[in-house]
This record gives sequence, C-alpha cells and structure tokens, in this order.
Amino acid sequence: MTMTLDLDLDVDVAVIGSGAAGLVAACRAADGGRTVVVLEKADLLGGTSAVSGGVAWMPNHHLMGPDYPDSTEAALTYLTTATGGQVPAQTLRWYIRTAGEAVRWLDERTRVRLVALPRPDYHPDWAGAARGRGLDVQPFDGTEYPGVTARIRPPTYFPPITMTERDAMAASGFDAELIAHRNAAGTRTMGGALVASLVVSAEERGVQIVTGAGVDELRPDGDGWRLTSAAGTVRARAVVLASGGFEWNPRLQAAFLPNPVTPISAPSNTGDGLELGLAAGGSVGTMRAVWGVPVLQDPDHRYDGRPSGRMANVELTLPGSIMVNAAGRRFVNEAVNYHDLNKVFRTIDPNTGQHEHIPAWLVVDSGYVSRYSIGGTPVGQVPGWAISGSTVEELAAALAIDAFTLAQTVAEFNKYAADGHDPLFHRGESAADRYLGDARQPHPCLAPLTQGPFHAIPIRPGTLGTCGGLVTDEDGRVLNRRGEPVGNLYAAGNVAATVFADAYPGGGATLGSAITRAFAVGRTLADTL
Repeated sequence: MTMTLDLDLDVDVAVIGSGAAGLVAACRAADGGRTVVVLEKADLLGGTSAVSGGVAWMPNHHLMGPDYPDSTEAALTYLTTATGGQVPAQTLRWYIRTAGEAVRWLDERTRVRLVALPRPDYHPDWAGAARGRGLDVQPFDGTEYPGVTARIRPPTYFPPITMTERDAMAASGFDAELIAHRNAAGTRTMGGALVASLVVSAEERGVQIVTGAGVDELRPDGDGWRLTSAAGTVRARAVVLASGGFEWNPRLQAAFLPNPVTPISAPSNTGDGLELGLAAGGSVGTMRAVWGVPVLQDPDHRYDGRPSGRMANVELTLPGSIMVNAAGRRFVNEAVNYHDLNKVFRTIDPNTGQHEHIPAWLVVDSGYVSRYSIGGTPVGQVPGWAISGSTVEELAAALAIDAFTLAQTVAEFNKYAADGHDPLFHRGESAADRYLGDARQPHPCLAPLTQGPFHAIPIRPGTLGTCGGLVTDEDGRVLNRRGEPVGNLYAAGNVAATVFADAYPGGGATLGSAITRAFAVGRTLADTL
C-alpha cells in the first residue's frame, strides 16, 4: 500500500474507491494483464464494505449446492415480483447469470471464502423465493497475512463474528470467549474479512493501492483520463468509479432523498464519484432510493468522529416490543425486512405536511430488558438515552404522546400477542419475520408488554448507503443522457443506479449487486481494453 504526496502514474485502469466493488473490478481487470491502481481518499481501506455485514445476495450460484436448490427461472420469477416489473427481464437475467459467474470466480480465483446462509429471501411467500442466496464470508486470519487487517477500516459496532454466527446468536447474545480470541488474533469477519481477502487478492495480482488519494478532478486526456488529487496525478486508459454513495453529504441528501436519513456507513461516502461522473457527462437514475434500515443511535457514539448508529432490526423483531409514532400508534410490521420497513418513514401526513412516522420509538417492557440487549447495552440494562415510565401512561407523558392512545395501542397488541397473533400487521407470520426472532419463547416475534417500568428508545430512518446514481449498461459503462457511453468511464457499487429499482430482494442485496456489476466491469476491461 502506498501513501504518497507525489503520485505520478500511467496505468491501464484507475479505480476510485477501495470497497468490495472497487477491489473486485481491480482484481478482475488485472486478470487480463491490465495495470491497475486503486485510489482511496481515506487513510484506511474498505469503505462501507468493510463496516458492513459482508453478506452478498447472489442467486443460483454453485455454493448453494443440494441443500438450497435454485434456478434461473425461479430467481427471475422472484426478482420480477420484487422489482415490481420496473426492471426488464433481460437485465434481471443478466444479473442472475453474472452473479453466478462472479461467485465462482471469487471462490476459485481469489482469497475470499464464502458459504451459503440458510437465511430466507425477504419475501419467502412469493413465487421463486429460496434460501441460501445470501453468501456469508468466512473469517480472515490476521496472523496468516500480518499487517493487512490494520489497513482495513474497523467495524462501526459489529464484534468479530460471522453473519451465520450473528443470526444464530441474535436473541441469546454473543460468545464472549470467541470474540476475545478473535480480537487477540486480529481476525476480521463480515465485511472486514471480505475487504481484507480482496486486498490480498489484488496485491497478489500486482494491483497498486494508494490511500489518502481522493480524486478532485477527472478530465478527458487523449483516449483516456487524467485524475488529479492532492496526492498527485494519474493518467489512465479507463476509470472505474466505485466510491460509494452520497449519504454523508447533507447537500445531496436534501436535494434527492424523500426524507432525512441517519447513515451508518463509512463517513467518507460524500458523493465524490457521483459528482465526478456527472461532470464527465454521465446521467443518473433512482436518485431517491436508499438501502434503508431503521437505526438506533446512541448520542455519544462516534465513528470517524461523526455521530453514527446501528441497525435496529433485531430489537424490533424480538418478542415484547412494538414501534409507535408520535400519535402513539403502531404503523408497520416491526419484523418485516429492514429495507421495506424503512420506506414507511417516507409517508407524509396530509393534514400537517410533515412525515407521519418521524419521530418513532421502540417501546419495550421490563421483561424484554431482562432477556435482550438493546443497542449493544448489556442484557438487563436500559440504554442511557432511553425514556422510561412506571406505567404506559407515564411513558406516554414523558414522550408527549396521548396517554389514552398509547395505552389503547399496547392493550390491543397485547390481546392478540398473548395468543401469537397480530391481525393488524401480521408480524411473525413469515419465515423471514421469524428468522431473527427468539425461538426459545412461545412465539419468536410476539409477546405482550405487561411488566413495568416501560421504556422507549428513538428509532430513526437510516441507510446502509444510497443506491441511486450513475446510469450504466450491463458492462458498467457510464451512459450520458442519450444513452451513449462516456468514454472509458465505468461505475459499480452505490455510485451507480441500483439494478433492483429500489427493491431489496434479500439480505446482502447491496453487496451482491455491487460485486456483480464490478465483476462485469473488470471482465470487460480485461477482455477489451
């Protein structure tokens, strides 16, 4: 890895961004003998990929094996429904085919080690749904490659466990001894393991990786491009934009998104690549879309010096909890997949013109507190930023919610939850709902809230990253407003417009689509540049 202030390079391919998309494109292009440099503006590698759960949703791949049968037609049927018919069948077939090819390449040609998760698709009742399309990353042994993990972004809050382990321990808590052992060994898991494995794979191919090299200007230069940064200059025949979304840019967030969001991604995602692509003549699509997630945010938690948070989907799924809005009413199935749940925050109250479900609160009773961690606090403890009341009515007063309405909401929920039902929103009826529930309880997702004191924790609409961006063709070429390629300019990951049209077919759709597009970009550069 190079950190330099006098960069002066001539290469075939310059990749902007060192997340999974950038590193996959770099590795695959290098397979074709191309000289490649990866430019990362931060001091540490990996971007949002490194702080993510590391799961990639990629259907009909060879690692599913006989345990999780799949087919092109099943995946096509499911994705057609998931995307609401907005994505042409040809594009969806391209994604299914290319995703499978990318998985085989990762498995056979890189240091990445993957295993199919038993997690169901997020709409398991739809035709064509399956298990095993999500891929988990196996731990990266820091002792085998000394110094590599120190170069990767640390996680924002995940301990060093795999997603398979996390899913199994969501309700019961994590294995402290295992976590201590892995911390001592410098082991990375989840997205950190994915990035570390790709960094090793890239450098084994001769890819040069430069940190502290944010690109300020991208200009045509003969048949290629000139990239200028504070670190120096790079001249490249082709450029791959893979610098993440724009969720940490307040100006762009206000310009494009339907509601404010709390990002829990890498704070370096400020839309640099998007604006470089726009200046070069690229067009954009799906700019209102985000990879949405409800967020718990400890006011004191910082990442890179910026306020950050954590996903709240497990806390919302476990029995003994509900989520209410400022009117004191439930407004969604709390256990539904996080992306679709987050869309509900876009709803506008026609009487006030304000967002109807912002603010929102996770409401739990003391029985819940005695069983589960909330936002990373030890089991049995209430987060310091929670609001509490001895009774539901006292809690309502503390939240400035109408006491009668909140009490009625809790009573109505309790009446049915005691028998394992939720006629209002059908919480816990699907396999996807129950997957992160507590199988030790009479119902994995439902239990009455009866034991005071009661507690409320703010829930914010959040994002793992924006997913609107530069429009590309299937090979990842950035297209202008006439649908024509903009020179040898490519894009992959969250800087590009999502292939899923604001849908989230299963856990890992973010990384799955990023890796698939990046693989196609790298292959094109390897074969045709």
